[in-house]
Amino acid sequence: MRRFKTCEKKLHILINNAGVMAIQERQTTVDGLEIQIGTNHFGHFLLTNLLLDLLKSSAPARIINVSSFAHKFGKINRDDIQSEKSYSRMAAYGQSKLANILFTLELSKRLKGTKVTCNSLHPGAVQTELSRHFGILNYLLLPFQNLIKTPISGAQTSIMLAVDPALEEVDGQYFADCAIAPVSKAAQCEETAAWLWSTSENITQLNKK
Repeated sequence: MRRFKTCEKKLHILINNAGVMAIQERQTTVDGLEIQIGTNHFGHFLLTNLLLDLLKSSAPARIINVSSFAHKFGKINRDDIQSEKSYSRMAAYGQSKLANILFTLELSKRLKGTKVTCNSLHPGAVQTELSRHFGILNYLLLPFQNLIKTPISGAQTSIMLAVDPALEEVDGQYFADCAIAPVSKAAQCEETAAWLWSTSENITQLNKK
């Protein structure tokens, strides 16, 4: 991070798109975090916050968080956010994707007046290795390959959010297929978003970085 900030004096676009999906058995990152919430949310949370000063000084700037339609099946488990007591691979994935939208909601509030915007999106079903942990289920999806987007097609909403001049002041929204889309009721809860922010600060030890 220090090297990046030393080499780069401006940062106008940050797209958080690292992701893992449906790990069959609970695994952890090198930092001991449950791997889905750790990769899909905590990593993005920490990276974004470590770059916020550069984004603000580079304004106008944009932050784009890649979420998923799966957020609609997600729930933030306050008593077991890292699935230590009970693990379900799809529940953990849904929670991490809901976390992306709640992070966007809270961050957009905190960035008001800075000319740094933050939006999230569902890229669609895309032909990537994200589903590699589905195992035999991938073979059952083969007849539907023509309905799955190519990587180029799947990137279009992210690209639009990053560069479309018409979206310069659009903030705190969720997009799918290059248009604003509805989110679940859970994704609109400002109190949960604030709780998740505080919890993420503690887990990532942000204030000690």
